[in-house]
Amino acid sequence: MGQWLERNIIEPGKLPLLLALAAFVLTFVITRIITRLIRAGKGPFGNVTAGSVHIHHVVPGVILTVVGGFGAVASGGHGLGPYLSAVLFGTGAGLVLDEFALILHLDDVYWSEAGRKSVEMVVLTAAVVVLLLAGFAPFGVNDLSEDEVHNRAGVLTGIALNFGFALIALSKGKVRLAVFGVIVPAVALVASLRLARPGSPWARRFYRRRHRARAKALLRAYHHDRRWSRPARAIQDWLGGKPDRP
Repeated sequence: MGQWLERNIIEPGKLPLLLALAAFVLTFVITRIITRLIRAGKGPFGNVTAGSVHIHHVVPGVILTVVGGFGAVASGGHGLGPYLSAVLFGTGAGLVLDEFALILHLDDVYWSEAGRKSVEMVVLTAAVVVLLLAGFAPFGVNDLSEDEVHNRAGVLTGIALNFGFALIALSKGKVRLAVFGVIVPAVALVASLRLARPGSPWARRFYRRRHRARAKALLRAYHHDRRWSRPARAIQDWLGGKPDRP
């Protein structure tokens, strides 16, 4: 069945990735529905506890991710193993990243303002996987010609340059663009050339005595956040639920 789908529906070799993405998104959606029902006191669901310990769903998520990852390695790419492992891995990753903020802060911030980071990470991860499914290869080395394949030095130089642009974008406080830039080289290049966000390592290092650049960065960040923060928060609230008020 899997081989037939790869021959007739999607690009060969990408069915496991598609299954992992579907399991990842579906797990996140179902998990958020259940947690919102628990929060509202509706439905048959409740928190899982072992004595006085609250078992967060990141725990079974880690287990499923480990099982799926090692299962994919052990399967050798044959039979149903890769497809089953992909589903297990995607399910586990969905559970883990749904509590990414808990891992980041080492605190139960699921329904706090800091908990929005979990929704951002899930959306970012899903978007990157969609790019991979669409045919983009990391560092932009897909669709190599025969001459380029033989010219390994040129390929490695391209990878290094693009990775350097992505690191510059990251140091400028443009995390999302840096991640996308690893997949789409043009994004990393553009992000590395734009002004850094205030408070970023790049701004602290290079804008310290450049008052005009610092003021311009502050003004641009203010207008950007004012334009996009409200729609972004509305989407996050729709996907993951509104955080508790302080």
